[in-house]
Amino acid sequence: MLNREKMLSLEWLGQTVASACWIVSVFVYADGALPETAGDWLQLTAASAWMVANISSALSKSESSE
Repeated sequence: MLNREKMLSLEWLGQTVASACWIVSVFVYADGALPETAGDWLQLTAASAWMVANISSALSKSESSE
């Protein structure tokens, strides 16, 4: 289930936008092609991992207060 409260937080939105921009920048610098160098692939992997972590944090259960 989506944690809408988390998704609307400035921290989550900022990190998600930053990771999306990082992913796009890899392809912009490669002129729209797949990355060619190991460094480019590492950049793409890091940015994608960051995006997956952000998405998974929005899918986790919201913490219940006791």
